Amino acid sequence: MRDCIYGINRKVPLLDGTMVRYVNLDNAASTPPLKNVVDGINALAPYYSSVHRGTGFKSRLCTEAYDRAHTVIAEFVGADLSINTVIFVKNATEAINKLAHRLKAPKDHVVITTRMEHHSNDLPWRYNHRTVYVRATSDGRFDEEHFDSLLHEYKGKIALVSVTGASNVTGYIQQIHQIAEKVHAVGSRIMIDAAQLAPHRKIDMRPDDDPGHLDFIAIAGHKMYAPYGTGALIGPKSEFLSSAPDYCGGGTVHMVTPDEVYWAGMPDRDEAGSPNVMGAIAMAIAAETLMKKGLDHVAEHERELTAYALEKLGAIEGVTVYGETDPMKASEKVGVIPFNLQGIDHALLAAIAGYEFGVGVRNGCFCAHPYVVDLLHLEDSEIQKWRNQFKNGDKSGMPGMVRMSFGCYSNHEDVDRLLEVLEKIKMKEYSSKYFQLPETGEFLPENYTDDFSEHWKYPDSL
Repeated sequence: MRDCIYGINRKVPLLDGTMVRYVNLDNAASTPPLKNVVDGINALAPYYSSVHRGTGFKSRLCTEAYDRAHTVIAEFVGADLSINTVIFVKNATEAINKLAHRLKAPKDHVVITTRMEHHSNDLPWRYNHRTVYVRATSDGRFDEEHFDSLLHEYKGKIALVSVTGASNVTGYIQQIHQIAEKVHAVGSRIMIDAAQLAPHRKIDMRPDDDPGHLDFIAIAGHKMYAPYGTGALIGPKSEFLSSAPDYCGGGTVHMVTPDEVYWAGMPDRDEAGSPNVMGAIAMAIAAETLMKKGLDHVAEHERELTAYALEKLGAIEGVTVYGETDPMKASEKVGVIPFNLQGIDHALLAAIAGYEFGVGVRNGCFCAHPYVVDLLHLEDSEIQKWRNQFKNGDKSGMPGMVRMSFGCYSNHEDVDRLLEVLEKIKMKEYSSKYFQLPETGEFLPENYTDDFSEHWKYPDSL
């Protein structure tokens, strides 16, 4: 897969001016593009035009390509388009917000989600519906016993259950079909935030009459090697045809009179305005590539690499890994490993890794603050202290972790580079002094400013 990745051997500058091959271990946030995605978009660019209702050749071509993208994404998640629809949106966040706005439920009904969620699968429900949360266990897993009790407590009044397919913090993979069976048994429906799951594991929506059927799925192109600004919401047409869209305007209607509006069918009704044609097609190309390469092969490679990383990290004194630490259980998670190194701030470690060694990781709470705080097992006094600091505009006390996360192309050499960095940081073998910005919490090296002009800049206007 490394040969399939655009920019895989790109070199970047370090503080001392040397150039090294960049190691991207931040794939849980965004993946690099596949070469054939970039090639496909470049090949389409000379034909780019409006879609739907245009009579010119370019418009007809783009319409065909855009419409086919819906079919490819449906195939990618195993959705039956005679019943379901694929709605293209900006990303998984917008997909979940769309469903949160469109979901109609009595005021006494609840949406059940979990404390493991990314903010994108928490806040949209919190601000549109009454929301209750499944606890996480002490090691960060889905608390199935608590979930069962909530299903019993709210039976008959559950508007939706919305859970992550794989955690972006610990990588834990949920037993989504098993959860779906329980949800359907109490007469409700389930939504899977599959943004983190989709690039790592095969997804199967299953037929409607299957007890483990997934009712709604949200995915994001930027985590599937197609960073062109598109995501998708997949779900039953009936859910969206029963009401007006959340965004209205061009493309959403069949006809408008001074007094009436006749809404279009799906997916047009919920894809307001001129769509991101390039983004949808890029996402479809990436999905086809992942299906062709075989997500089972991706999963096996990732299992072996994750086991290797867990074993090596466990041998470094002072490193704490959160979530699953047993290499033998690597198949229970996607390639996401959060950790801390004793005696060094998570933000400082991430800064040194990037500025001095050319290794890209992520630090902080990964848009999952409640979950990370639970995993850190902070005392109430500690939590209150950093909350007060934050309210006063100081983020330097924010808790967090460092996260390494794999793509399908990651290898042992990438892991070894980070392990080497950890050993050097532990021994304080880094050259610069760093200062922290209280307003952001990030560390920057003293007397250094990035010069990006050698690598990219806006083209001069013609």
